Amino acid sequence: MKYKSVFDIIGPIMIGPSSSHTAGAARIGRVARSLFGRQPQWAEISFYGSFAKTYKGHGTDVAIVGGLLDFDTYDDRIIRSLEIAKDLGMKIRFYEEDAITDHPNTARIKIGDDQGELELVGISIGGGKIEITELNGFQLKLSGHHPAILVVHNDRYGAIASVSNVLAKYEINIGHMEVSRKEKGKLALMTIEVDQTIEESILDEIRSQPNILQVTKIVE
Repeated sequence: MKYKSVFDIIGPIMIGPSSSHTAGAARIGRVARSLFGRQPQWAEISFYGSFAKTYKGHGTDVAIVGGLLDFDTYDDRIIRSLEIAKDLGMKIRFYEEDAITDHPNTARIKIGDDQGELELVGISIGGGKIEITELNGFQLKLSGHHPAILVVHNDRYGAIASVSNVLAKYEINIGHMEVSRKEKGKLALMTIEVDQTIEESILDEIRSQPNILQVTKIVE
Protein backbone atom coordinates (compact mmCIF):
# COMPACT_ATOMS: atom_id res chain seq x y z
CA MET A 1 0.00 0.00 0.00
CA LYS A 2 1.32 3.45 -0.91
CA TYR A 3 0.93 6.43 1.42
CA LYS A 4 0.68 10.02 0.22
CA SER A 5 1.94 11.60 3.42
CA VAL A 6 3.22 10.87 6.92
CA PHE A 7 -0.31 11.48 8.24
CA ASP A 8 -1.51 8.40 6.33
CA ILE A 9 0.92 6.35 8.42
CA ILE A 10 0.35 8.05 11.77
CA GLY A 11 -3.38 8.10 11.26
CA PRO A 12 -6.05 10.81 11.51
CA ILE A 13 -6.86 13.13 14.39
CA MET A 14 -9.41 11.09 16.26
CA ILE A 15 -11.20 10.12 19.43
CA GLY A 16 -10.45 6.56 20.51
CA PRO A 17 -7.62 4.05 20.72
CA SER A 18 -7.44 2.69 17.16
CA SER A 19 -7.37 4.24 13.71
CA SER A 20 -8.80 1.05 12.21
CA HIS A 21 -11.39 0.23 14.86
CA THR A 22 -12.40 3.77 15.83
CA ALA A 23 -11.57 6.36 13.16
CA GLY A 24 -12.29 3.98 10.29
CA ALA A 25 -15.53 2.86 11.90
CA ALA A 26 -16.64 6.47 12.41
CA ARG A 27 -16.00 7.20 8.75
CA ILE A 28 -18.00 4.16 7.64
CA GLY A 29 -20.93 5.36 9.73
CA ARG A 30 -20.61 8.90 8.43
CA VAL A 31 -20.61 7.77 4.79
CA ALA A 32 -23.80 5.83 5.53
CA ARG A 33 -25.33 8.98 7.03
CA SER A 34 -24.22 11.05 4.03
CA LEU A 35 -25.73 8.59 1.56
CA PHE A 36 -28.97 8.38 3.54
CA GLY A 37 -29.14 12.15 3.59
CA ARG A 38 -30.63 12.54 7.05
CA GLN A 39 -30.53 11.17 10.58
CA PRO A 40 -31.95 7.62 10.62
CA GLN A 41 -34.56 6.53 13.12
CA TRP A 42 -32.99 3.11 13.56
CA ALA A 43 -29.82 1.22 12.78
CA GLU A 44 -28.83 -2.45 12.66
CA ILE A 45 -25.05 -2.85 12.75
CA SER A 46 -23.36 -6.21 12.14
CA PHE A 47 -19.67 -6.71 12.93
CA TYR A 48 -17.45 -9.34 11.31
CA GLY A 49 -13.96 -10.69 12.01
CA SER A 50 -11.82 -8.53 14.28
CA PHE A 51 -14.59 -5.97 14.57
CA ALA A 52 -16.91 -8.62 16.04
CA LYS A 53 -14.32 -9.75 18.60
CA THR A 54 -13.13 -6.38 19.86
CA TYR A 55 -15.73 -3.74 19.02
CA LYS A 56 -16.67 -2.99 22.63
CA GLY A 57 -13.11 -2.61 23.90
CA HIS A 58 -11.94 -0.55 20.92
CA GLY A 59 -15.00 1.68 20.77
CA THR A 60 -16.07 0.54 17.30
CA ASP A 61 -19.71 0.61 18.37
CA VAL A 62 -19.65 4.20 19.64
CA ALA A 63 -17.57 5.25 16.61
CA ILE A 64 -20.00 3.92 14.01
CA VAL A 65 -22.97 5.43 15.83
CA GLY A 66 -21.05 8.70 16.08
CA GLY A 67 -20.63 8.60 12.32
CA LEU A 68 -24.35 8.00 11.89
CA LEU A 69 -24.88 11.13 13.98
CA ASP A 70 -22.58 12.98 11.53
CA PHE A 71 -19.73 13.38 14.04
CA ASP A 72 -16.22 13.64 12.57
CA THR A 73 -13.39 11.41 13.84
CA TYR A 74 -12.07 14.11 16.19
CA ASP A 75 -15.45 15.08 17.66
CA ASP A 76 -15.38 14.33 21.39
CA ARG A 77 -19.13 13.68 21.34
CA ILE A 78 -18.32 10.28 19.80
CA ILE A 79 -17.58 9.01 23.32
CA ARG A 80 -21.23 9.67 24.25
CA SER A 81 -22.74 8.72 20.90
CA LEU A 82 -24.81 5.80 22.20
CA GLU A 83 -26.33 8.02 24.88
CA ILE A 84 -26.91 10.86 22.40
CA ALA A 85 -28.54 8.51 19.89
CA LYS A 86 -30.85 7.17 22.59
CA ASP A 87 -31.84 10.70 23.62
CA LEU A 88 -32.66 11.44 19.97
CA GLY A 89 -34.89 8.37 19.78
CA MET A 90 -32.61 6.37 17.48
CA LYS A 91 -33.00 2.63 18.05
CA ILE A 92 -29.75 0.72 17.59
CA ARG A 93 -28.95 -3.01 17.54
CA PHE A 94 -25.53 -4.63 17.28
CA TYR A 95 -24.83 -8.13 15.97
CA GLU A 96 -21.66 -10.21 16.19
CA GLU A 97 -21.43 -12.31 13.03
CA ASP A 98 -19.43 -15.53 12.54
CA ALA A 99 -19.30 -15.41 8.74
CA ILE A 100 -15.84 -15.11 7.20
CA THR A 101 -15.38 -11.96 5.13
CA ASP A 102 -12.66 -10.83 2.73
CA HIS A 103 -11.40 -8.29 5.28
CA PRO A 104 -11.23 -8.72 9.08
CA ASN A 105 -12.51 -5.21 9.88
CA THR A 106 -15.90 -5.39 8.20
CA ALA A 107 -19.24 -3.85 9.19
CA ARG A 108 -22.65 -4.07 7.60
CA ILE A 109 -24.93 -1.13 8.40
CA LYS A 110 -28.63 -1.06 7.74
CA ILE A 111 -30.40 2.19 8.59
CA GLY A 112 -33.84 3.58 7.94
CA ASP A 113 -36.86 5.64 8.85
CA ASP A 114 -40.45 6.02 7.67
CA GLN A 115 -39.24 7.31 4.30
CA GLY A 116 -36.83 4.57 3.33
CA GLU A 117 -33.88 2.31 4.11
CA LEU A 118 -30.22 1.97 3.16
CA GLU A 119 -27.77 -0.88 3.57
CA LEU A 120 -24.02 -0.81 3.01
CA VAL A 121 -20.91 -2.82 3.79
CA GLY A 122 -17.73 -1.01 4.77
CA ILE A 123 -14.21 -2.12 5.66
CA SER A 124 -11.56 -0.29 7.65
CA ILE A 125 -8.23 -0.84 5.90
CA GLY A 126 -5.92 0.92 8.37
CA GLY A 127 -4.84 4.43 9.24
CA GLY A 128 -8.43 5.61 9.32
CA LYS A 129 -8.88 4.71 5.66
CA ILE A 130 -12.03 2.90 4.57
CA GLU A 131 -13.71 1.36 1.56
CA ILE A 132 -17.42 0.95 0.96
CA THR A 133 -17.76 -2.35 -0.88
CA GLU A 134 -21.52 -2.77 -1.16
CA LEU A 135 -24.51 -0.44 -1.31
CA ASN A 136 -28.09 -1.71 -1.43
CA GLY A 137 -26.91 -4.89 -3.13
CA PHE A 138 -24.59 -3.17 -5.62
CA GLN A 139 -20.89 -4.04 -5.52
CA LEU A 140 -18.65 -0.97 -5.56
CA LYS A 141 -15.38 0.52 -4.36
CA LEU A 142 -15.73 3.87 -2.63
CA SER A 143 -12.97 5.29 -0.43
CA GLY A 144 -14.95 8.01 1.33
CA HIS A 145 -11.81 10.21 1.22
CA HIS A 146 -12.66 12.15 -1.96
CA PRO A 147 -15.75 13.99 -3.18
CA ALA A 148 -17.89 11.50 -5.06
CA ILE A 149 -21.23 11.03 -6.73
CA LEU A 150 -23.30 7.87 -6.94
CA VAL A 151 -25.56 7.65 -9.98
CA VAL A 152 -28.35 5.09 -10.16
CA HIS A 153 -29.42 4.61 -13.76
CA ASN A 154 -31.09 2.29 -16.20
CA ASP A 155 -28.54 -0.02 -17.78
CA ARG A 156 -28.84 1.52 -21.25
CA TYR A 157 -26.46 2.54 -24.02
CA GLY A 158 -25.14 6.09 -23.59
CA ALA A 159 -25.99 6.56 -19.89
CA ILE A 160 -22.36 6.49 -18.77
CA ALA A 161 -21.23 8.72 -21.62
CA SER A 162 -23.87 11.34 -20.85
CA VAL A 163 -22.69 11.66 -17.24
CA SER A 164 -19.03 11.78 -18.28
CA ASN A 165 -19.82 14.48 -20.83
CA VAL A 166 -21.48 16.69 -18.22
CA LEU A 167 -18.47 16.37 -15.92
CA ALA A 168 -16.08 17.11 -18.79
CA LYS A 169 -18.16 20.16 -19.77
CA TYR A 170 -17.48 21.70 -16.34
CA GLU A 171 -13.86 20.47 -16.20
CA ILE A 172 -14.53 18.06 -13.35
CA ASN A 173 -11.68 15.55 -13.26
CA ILE A 174 -12.57 11.92 -12.51
CA GLY A 175 -10.14 10.19 -10.18
CA HIS A 176 -11.89 6.82 -10.07
CA MET A 177 -15.00 5.47 -11.74
CA GLU A 178 -16.69 2.10 -11.88
CA VAL A 179 -20.09 0.69 -12.80
CA SER A 180 -21.96 -2.12 -11.06
CA ARG A 181 -25.18 -3.80 -12.11
CA LYS A 182 -27.24 -6.57 -10.59
CA GLU A 183 -28.64 -7.78 -13.91
CA LYS A 184 -28.02 -6.88 -17.54
CA GLY A 185 -30.49 -4.29 -18.85
CA LYS A 186 -31.89 -3.46 -15.38
CA LEU A 187 -30.60 -1.02 -12.76
CA ALA A 188 -26.93 -0.05 -12.55
CA LEU A 189 -24.82 2.13 -10.27
CA MET A 190 -22.02 4.49 -11.28
CA THR A 191 -19.49 5.32 -8.56
CA ILE A 192 -17.47 8.39 -9.51
CA GLU A 193 -14.77 9.92 -7.30
CA VAL A 194 -13.66 13.38 -8.42
CA ASP A 195 -10.98 15.91 -7.53
CA GLN A 196 -13.24 18.76 -6.48
CA THR A 197 -16.65 19.42 -4.98
CA ILE A 198 -19.47 19.39 -7.54
CA GLU A 199 -22.01 22.19 -7.48
CA GLU A 200 -25.68 21.30 -7.11
CA SER A 201 -26.47 22.85 -10.49
CA ILE A 202 -24.12 20.35 -12.15
CA LEU A 203 -25.81 17.49 -10.31
CA ASP A 204 -29.17 18.77 -11.54
CA GLU A 205 -27.86 18.66 -15.11
CA ILE A 206 -26.75 15.07 -14.59
CA ARG A 207 -30.19 14.23 -13.18
CA SER A 208 -31.78 15.60 -16.36
CA GLN A 209 -29.93 13.15 -18.61
CA PRO A 210 -31.83 10.21 -20.16
CA ASN A 211 -32.03 7.04 -18.02
CA ILE A 212 -30.60 8.74 -14.92
CA LEU A 213 -32.78 7.88 -11.89
CA GLN A 214 -30.94 9.18 -8.83
CA VAL A 215 -27.81 11.21 -8.12
CA THR A 216 -26.28 11.42 -4.64
CA LYS A 217 -23.28 13.52 -3.66
CA ILE A 218 -20.78 12.51 -0.99
CA VAL A 219 -18.51 15.21 0.40
CA GLU A 220 -15.01 14.41 1.64
